[in-house]
Formats: sequence, structure tokens, C-alpha cells
Amino acid sequence: MTDILSGIRVIELASWSFVPSAGAVLADWGADVIKIEHPETGDPQRGLISSGIVAGAGAVNHFIEQPNRGKRSVGLDTSNPQGHELLMKLVETADVFLTNLLPDSRRRMGVDVEQLRARNPKIIYARGHGYGTKGELADHGGFDLAAYWARGGIGHAYALGDGSYPPIQRPAFGDVYGGLAIAAGIAGALVKRERTGEPSVVDVSLLGAAIWQLGPDIVGAGVTGADIPKFQLEDMPNPVASIYKTRDGRFIAFVLLQADRFWADFCKRINRPDLIDDERYANAAVRFANRADCIAELRKTFESEDLAHWEKAFAGFGGVWDVMRTAHEVHADPQVLANGYLPRTTDANNNEFALAASPVQFDETALQLRRAPGHGEHTDAVLAELGYSEDEIIDFKVKSVVL
Repeated sequence: MTDILSGIRVIELASWSFVPSAGAVLADWGADVIKIEHPETGDPQRGLISSGIVAGAGAVNHFIEQPNRGKRSVGLDTSNPQGHELLMKLVETADVFLTNLLPDSRRRMGVDVEQLRARNPKIIYARGHGYGTKGELADHGGFDLAAYWARGGIGHAYALGDGSYPPIQRPAFGDVYGGLAIAAGIAGALVKRERTGEPSVVDVSLLGAAIWQLGPDIVGAGVTGADIPKFQLEDMPNPVASIYKTRDGRFIAFVLLQADRFWADFCKRINRPDLIDDERYANAAVRFANRADCIAELRKTFESEDLAHWEKAFAGFGGVWDVMRTAHEVHADPQVLANGYLPRTTDANNNEFALAASPVQFDETALQLRRAPGHGEHTDAVLAELGYSEDEIIDFKVKSVVL
């Protein structure tokens, strides 16, 4: 964490990954994020590993750790009148309220904007949605596979277009991106409140996040009146802005957008000087016209050697290129380690593991992350901060108001 948001308190009434990811980013930046969980059930993701749905996860519940690191957990039954009042007392101390509850649930639970502003007029109210605040789906929930990947056009953008099944989204792929957007919106709202005294309502939907991320495709489709063309790798317009397979089954990505600038050196490094002045490939225009043949030649060449050979061959190359790494390989990437992008922490059971840091660093300092809280781990401490005595806290527990 850093101290950039030190002194800011966030009350998070949310579950799963989308909105909690926003709380994780705010905690990374130094905010005191208090996660409200039901005393009995907690965040549903706490049971995801043991449910059998996620295999091979080991002892660490990474589905809880990644979007909840650095927070404090309070087990609180907000449906109980005493529990609701405790929540309101926390709201009075907070700068931000963060939720993914649907509109009907917010009103029924007494935690909608007007209800919270009656207790804290300056609180920033942040909501994560599937489909936005307006329209026929405003009251509907939405996971990222549906609202982001499917409806937002992301999945179609990656589909082959040959009638085969499209690729499935990776876990929480849209959630963590959308969570970062919520955190950014909250940061902007905090600046506005500091300058004007006026609080904001911050809204981010998974659908809106997808449209922003797929902006070049979606804006281009609106301008041209048709979906942007998809190219298979064997028919890419620029043969040196593509991916090539090596003899040992690895892949290298080249992004030589100024292709003519790098073409001669590229050909020398793959030991194909014959291609430099070949009239079919000598410049970008003829390479485009003869791209299928050019790509076939390059594929044949790259598939003749292992990855290690090509890494040496392209050492010091001025053009942009890189190796396609696996998620496991990223843990040992020297650039990742040098920048502290995967800081290590230890959970409550002394299991050491790495967390993916949120991507913003301040003053060139890597984030130091803390583990996610246990279910209701900080209930007593937070209630004590509100001024409740040990006997009063015990009485709340006896009445099942808190965990």
C-alpha cells in the first residue's frame, strides 16, 4: 500500500470481484476499506474454492485474496435494526460508500443514496452495475461474462468468425478492469469534494467498461457502418505486426508498425537477407499485397529454431517484440520482479503467495500489499473504534447482530 489516500475511509457493501476489486485498489492506495459481510454467509467467494467449482487452487483462496487484500472485515447483519444502525454509524465516519447491490436491494436494506446522505451529507456513493443506471436492464444483475464479454462485444472481437464457439473469458477479466475504473472515479470524486465541498454519485457498469476497452472497434464500426474486419494470423495486413511460432511450440509477438524502418534488420536477424530486396516483400505496400506468401516464409523460418535461438537473435533489436509468456512464467519475469508488480504476502495460515498489484505506482515506489481479512476478523476492533464497550460488543454477538 501507499499513503496517497491515507485518512480516507471506505465502507464496502459488495461481494464477488467487480466492486470489491475497486476497494482493493483503494486499499492499495492507503484508504481504510471496511468490508461489510453477513455474519453467517460472508462474501460468496469465500466458499468458491471448497465448492469444487475451482479445482487445484491449493490452500490459498486467491479469489478472496486478490480483490480483498488490505481491507478490514466486519461481520454485520444489516437486516437487523441494530445491525443497520451500526452500519449507519460507520457511514457517518466514512468518505465513500461502495456497493454492487441492485436498486431494489439498496432501497429495501435502507442503504440507497438518500438514506445514507441523511446520515452523512458529504459521503461519496459509488455503485458498480452490470448494465448501467438507465434502461430496461438497470435493475438486473450482471457478471462480466455476460455484461462485459458477451454484450459488450469483447468475446465477439476474439471469436474466429467461422461459426465455431468463441473463446471463454478468463476469470474476473472484466471485473478487475471495471474495478479499476470505479477506483479512478472515486479518486476524481474525492478531488471534486475537496475543491467544491460537493459529493458525487459514481457509477461504472461492466457494459460501459467493455465499450471503453473495445473503443477502437466500436467507434470504427460506427463510422464505417460495419464491424471492423478480423484477420487470421496467416492473413495479417502487416506481416511483421503478428505472432510467430517457434520450433519448440512457443510464440513471439512482433509489433513493427513502422515496418520499412525495421525490415532489413529484421531479415538479417532471422538469417533471411534474401527477403530484404525481394520484389514481393521489399516494402510495406508489396508485403501487404503478398502478405500470405510473406507470412508463410516467415512462419517457416521461425519454426526452424527454438525460442532460445530467437531470443538471442533479437537481443538489442530496435523494433518492439516480446515472447508470449504463461501466467506462471510471469512470476519469474525479471521486469516484473524489478518493478514489484507481484508483491508477496502471507495469509492468516502463514501461506506465502504473490498478489497482482494494481497498476498505478506513486513516486516510483512498488506497492506493499497486505492479505485479505478473515470473515469478520475486524468486527471487534471497528466497533471499539465507534465507542462500543466489550460488553456491548458481546451483547451484539449474542443477538447475532455481528460476527
